[in-house]
Amino acid sequence: MLRLTWVQPEDLIGHELRQAAQDGREPSAIAARWRTAGGGQAPARAGASAEPASRYLRQLAEDLLDELADLPSALADDEPTDLARIRARCRTWPAPASAAPLSEARLEAAWLGRAVGCLLGKPVEKLPLEAVRALARSTGNWPLGGYFTAKGVPADLLAAHPWNRRSAATSLAENIDGMPEDDDLNYPLLNLLLLQRHGRRFTTADVARLWLDELPAGRTFTAERVAYRNLLQGLEPPRTARHRNPFREWIGALIRADVHGWTNPGDPAAAAEQAHRDATLTHTANGVYAAMFTAAVIAQAAATPDIHTCLRTGLTVIPPNSRLARAVTHSVQLALEHADFDKVVDELHATHGATHHWVHAIPNTALIAAALTHADGDFTDSVCKAVSGGWDTDSNGATAGSIAGLLSGARESLPDRWTTPLKNRLATSVADFNGTGFDTLAHLTHREAARP
Repeated sequence: MLRLTWVQPEDLIGHELRQAAQDGREPSAIAARWRTAGGGQAPARAGASAEPASRYLRQLAEDLLDELADLPSALADDEPTDLARIRARCRTWPAPASAAPLSEARLEAAWLGRAVGCLLGKPVEKLPLEAVRALARSTGNWPLGGYFTAKGVPADLLAAHPWNRRSAATSLAENIDGMPEDDDLNYPLLNLLLLQRHGRRFTTADVARLWLDELPAGRTFTAERVAYRNLLQGLEPPRTARHRNPFREWIGALIRADVHGWTNPGDPAAAAEQAHRDATLTHTANGVYAAMFTAAVIAQAAATPDIHTCLRTGLTVIPPNSRLARAVTHSVQLALEHADFDKVVDELHATHGATHHWVHAIPNTALIAAALTHADGDFTDSVCKAVSGGWDTDSNGATAGSIAGLLSGARESLPDRWTTPLKNRLATSVADFNGTGFDTLAHLTHREAARP
């Protein structure tokens, strides 16, 4: 039986009920109707429940999804998705800036950093925080300082917390042979291709067409898969982000943001606007803000070596009263207050863990900001702390690695133990990039950054 993940109405409704409670709608009456009819909760970690619902329940789920979408939000004024309204709420929106010098060497370090952080987090993706800590401790790798390994892990621990099924064969230290395929690298490749074909004035419709041409549907997840389905049903952006898409504030747009920052070095406003045009295909509000924040941080990192300044700059392009802005501000303050990063992580999980899915943009962006703050820009510390905090481990490691890699200045500044196993080779199903080296990707990105 094929249970296609992230699109089954009977599973989407549970996620949408939680999303409604978070974004200021009142879903309790609709939730009661769903429960009374026999509907269940959304799967906690999987993309689909094991068994399909009855035809009646499936139809009810579709109807309730549409009813939920029509509910008014008490947070709508503070959390707009339209760019003009976002800018109007940002009192210190950055002024346009001339491009800062950004060498191919720094871009190669950023690409490598993204790959390293992603690879570090892949084996423990989807695992709870306590499992991440236990697996690392069992091999003497805590505080986290290197790739995960299965060597020396007790059998009972692995039985209780098995590695990510898709990743263990390619991402444990003893198995790494180049960078395996991952959506955290596929999307930057797609955005590089986007700029090659359409330039920096691309539209959201250009992003949609590129996906249909170059992105296999099976390589999409959560909000991206729903938006892809919506495109195939004839919906136009930005409705593709809203229609029966409970994942529209999850992390997917954030992991697409790096190229927008890399190609607008020193100009965080332009990077944020570019990220907005990409993100609104699939996301709204805080899902879009996470991408804008990340793009602006990266753009600023090209001109400023201080990570704390970069993070403050990222906050200038998102509405200050938004949930994301508050979460990031809180996480940075925690990182400044506590010398023990585990205490920071524990507090973040206590704040967000019970209310947010492990792929939601708000807790994951907050964790990335906390890791970068606590690491003070150090590469190894940044990726290890981002991954050690749990939740979406590979995506968080990738973004932290990209930013810290860019700050490091060159490939040679990254420790060999991280980069040598990558063998300057990346696997992907995107276009003709399979087997491409990170030095080549840096060259191609540099060329796009230099285009008017």
